[in-house]
Amino acid sequence: MWRNSPRGWGLLAIVLHWGSAVAIVGLFALGWWMTGLDYYSEWYHLAPWWHRGIGVLVMLMILGRIAWRLAQPTPAAHGSRLERQAASWGHLALYVLMLAVLISGYLISTADGKGIEVLGMFTLPAVISDLPEQASRAGVVHWYSAVVLLILSAGHALAAFKHHYVDRQDTLRRMLDPRLSQQGRHAAESKGR
Repeated sequence: MWRNSPRGWGLLAIVLHWGSAVAIVGLFALGWWMTGLDYYSEWYHLAPWWHRGIGVLVMLMILGRIAWRLAQPTPAAHGSRLERQAASWGHLALYVLMLAVLISGYLISTADGKGIEVLGMFTLPAVISDLPEQASRAGVVHWYSAVVLLILSAGHALAAFKHHYVDRQDTLRRMLDPRLSQQGRHAAESKGR
């Protein structure tokens, strides 16, 4: 149930998918909201603290998600050859954008040479700092990558709904029900006997 099969996604892939989706949308909303705070707001320092800390945890989750995806079989995509290629390129773009947003956020936060305190649990050290205009250049990458990531994520969701409601395929169900990966695994084991 934890592992993927050619038929469906396992529980760990499903949890990482939805967890990172919710966290990234939440971080975008928090980031947008906190840019409008004035210096005298009680959230002026607290909101960025939460944003940075959760961002580091999401980065760890995304790195785990990538490692899990590389180690596990990927269920076969539905649709025409063109749709399958678009899905493949779209997924790659989503991962690249997630990493761009998270790495640029790290570069913004560590530009002054200080590490990032992660919700009082640990401090992520500043490995790269003092680059020319590091915070402002990383800020531009952070903002535009986040916007494109949300737009591409919306397209990803629309494609899943199209496969589910129009094409009547189980694309969306596979990302919601880990039991489908077990059915695929049992079918593959039965064929091997």
